[in-house]
Formats: sequence, C-alpha cells, structure tokens
Amino acid sequence: MSTPGSLSAPAPRIAIIGAGPGGLICARILQRHGLTAAVYERETALGARNQGGTLDLHEDNGQTALREAGLLDDFFRVSRPEGQEMRQLNPAGSLLFHHTPAEGERSKPEIDRGQLRDLLLDSLQPGTVRWGHTLRSVEGPASGPRQLHFADGTVVEADLVIGADGAWSTVRSALSDAIPRYSGVSFLEARFDDVDTEHPGIADLVGQGTAAAADGDRGLFAQRNSGDHIRVYLIQRVPADWISAAGLTIQDTDGIRALLSDRYRDWSPNLRRLLTDNDGRYVDRPIHALPVPHTWEQNPTVTLLGDAAHLMPPLGVGVNLALLDACELALAIVHHNTVEDAVLAYEKTMLPRSTQMQQRLDNGAEELLSAEPPD
Repeated sequence: MSTPGSLSAPAPRIAIIGAGPGGLICARILQRHGLTAAVYERETALGARNQGGTLDLHEDNGQTALREAGLLDDFFRVSRPEGQEMRQLNPAGSLLFHHTPAEGERSKPEIDRGQLRDLLLDSLQPGTVRWGHTLRSVEGPASGPRQLHFADGTVVEADLVIGADGAWSTVRSALSDAIPRYSGVSFLEARFDDVDTEHPGIADLVGQGTAAAADGDRGLFAQRNSGDHIRVYLIQRVPADWISAAGLTIQDTDGIRALLSDRYRDWSPNLRRLLTDNDGRYVDRPIHALPVPHTWEQNPTVTLLGDAAHLMPPLGVGVNLALLDACELALAIVHHNTVEDAVLAYEKTMLPRSTQMQQRLDNGAEELLSAEPPD
C-alpha cells in the first residue's frame, strides 16, 4: 500500500506500547470495530507488581471512553461511588470542608487501579497483550514501516506505533527530546491494611473517600481503597534526593518515621498517625512533569497518549485524559482512510487539549500544599 495503514487496503499493523489503562482501552475499542492491535508490556506477567492506589473516573472523559469500549456498566458494578466523599482538615485536625456524595451520584466514582486493569484485560481477545517485552528503540523511516527493538532481541514491524508507556516513555524519543523534570514536590506513600480492625481511628478519620490536610509547606492526602486498605501520600517540598540527603534509605522505615515525626511535629496527634503507623515500608514517589507545552511535529507512524504525551502533577486528571486520548485515537483510526490521516486528526484535538491542561496544572504540585480548602 502506498500510504501506511490504508484502511481500504490490508488492515494496519498497530503496536501499542504499554498495558496501562490508556493502551488497553485503545486496543479494546479497536477490537470492537474489527481492527487488531498488539499491546507490548514490559511486565513479565499479570500480577507481576502491585498496580497502586485508587482512581476517580470522570463522566466527561474517563467514563466516556469506557462507554465507547462497552464497559461502563461493568465499571459501575465494581466502582465505589461512596469513594467520592472528600474531607479537608487543617493541621490541628479540624474539619474545614466535607463533601458527601448524594445517593446515585456517579460523576467520579473510585476504582482501584488493579480492578480497572483487570476489567480492561478481561475485555480483550486472548493473546492481545504480549508480556515481558521491554522496548529499547523505535527504528525505521518516518513514513514506515517502523521496527520495534525489544530487550530480548525481538524485532517487530508496525505501521503505527502508539506510545502508551507512561512518564518515562521510550516511544516519546521518536517524536520529542523532552524528558520529565522534577517538580520540587515529592510524595511518600504509606499503606494501612485491615484498617477497620487494625487502624479504626484512621479509618474514621479518612472515611469512605479521601481526606487531606496541608499547612503551605507540608501536606498529606489519604485515600480509601477497596479491600479495607488506605493509602496515604505525604507531600513535601524537598529535593528529589531528600531521603539519602538525610543519611537514610527507603528501606530504613524507623529512620524515616523519626524524620517525619520531627517535620510534622506541630500537627495533631491524630494526623501524625497517618505518617507513622503504616504497615510495611514507605514508597518514594518524587513528582515529575513534562515541559509546558509538550508538542511535536506530526509523524505519520508514531503518536503518544496519556502520560507519555502530557505528564502532569497528580491532580486527578491523568488517567482520565489517558482514557479519553485512547478513545479518540482508536476512533480516528477506525473512521479515517489512512493511519496518517487518523494521527493528524487525533493530534489536532489532543495536543491543544493537553496543552491547555498542562498550562492549568503547571506547578500544580504546589497546590497540593495549599492550606486553603477546595473551591
């Protein structure tokens, strides 16, 4: 065929890099329209690692994509509408703001990352995801076909490469020299298990959704997960290497607890328990973001979605934009005669939208430290 991916000719060979929510829902929507795509994932198998905390999927983007994928009812069956509860406290522990969702409210129900991934994986044709494939480079001419070189020596040819491979995307380097930069704000994750039995005071403090507090320099954000778990993210304006600079390692749980107890010493005892009573080790999560705006010259055989395209601070939009990106890209491929036309149409919408959101959230990690209650 003269143009890569002509849909009037043989179907394009589509390679999606990354089996996160964006990559999986893109493959799902393509399959619903009779097109196939292979998803290449560096994890060795399903369940190779914990997928992390909980997500709120919004009705105007994340839920839109799930509806197009034919999975919205399945999502509502496993999601937690009660997770829409929000509490904002001050460092003294006083309640500043409290939202309790109305009965039937489904504007942004919560779902664990692992549950969402399972839902998407179960919807795909067997063999769609190729586990244990770590991408090393994207080679070949811009006009295609492209060659994907994997760490195990495998080389795969594709007419369209979709980078859904997250913050540290390998596919991105085929389009852009941009790399994520440290925001100056870091999260430290703490996990609490069997909270209703083992940590009833923390369970009462957090409720069924989220609870947050901040004093302008330090903050915390606690989220109820399914399975009687709570995750707490301790938010600090610190150098990226703050743990090693204190002479500690992430494995030194007692040392980090002592450091946190000192840094949050003016906070109420109830809130300090969210820092120090956790089960197991902490997880260090420095917050990075791509330069604003992040754009590139249109390429007929490579494109990006989600964090690979527009990594932003974690303010509740990331996975929703990834799902919307994936939905719009899949539909563009379905409804255009060539892959090149599909990519052009998709990026014509996605890039301005992501630029606008990047500009709104630029330095947004600082907002997580604001002592002001939410609007």
